[in-house]
Amino acid sequence: MTRIGYARVSTLDQSLNSQMDMLKESGCERIFSEKVSGRKERRTELDKCFDYLRSGDTLVITKLDRLGRTTKQLIELAQELENRDIELHILDTNINTNTAMGKMFFTMMSAFAELEANLLSERTKKGLESARARGRKGGRPPIDKKTRDLVRKLYYSKEYTIDDICKMTKVSKTSVFNIVKRGKL
Repeated sequence: MTRIGYARVSTLDQSLNSQMDMLKESGCERIFSEKVSGRKERRTELDKCFDYLRSGDTLVITKLDRLGRTTKQLIELAQELENRDIELHILDTNINTNTAMGKMFFTMMSAFAELEANLLSERTKKGLESARARGRKGGRPPIDKKTRDLVRKLYYSKEYTIDDICKMTKVSKTSVFNIVKRGKL
């Protein structure tokens, strides 16, 4: 029986370190990790993890919401694990699905995880609506014309790499390509 870990964060600027540490401490022999939203149906590393798992193994996660965000999604994943004779161990609640009580708590916690995700989404939407009503717009401020012109000039000079242009103008690679795509000097 092998303990296999799965760690996930939703955005690229979040760190996997604490999850990785907890999974290692719990005895995981192999850990799959990724930075992708839990609402996504296809998660590359989770798919690889499921391919790697064998009958008798235990999938270990730090928190239930690392595995999925909706009750339906979580229950389907749990059912797949059960069909394949793979246990699920959730560290923060110490739930293990190899017992009847563990399965019941997993189902209840799945519903709470979905509720929490939905409430967060609702609060975010209300906050954005409130800000719009006060005349505030979301997102980053636009890049000024002077900077856009400099980006184009540097790019078309062919003397600088994209990384050089990013450093010189403090503009991201994506923004450089968007600026260049929208028109020449």
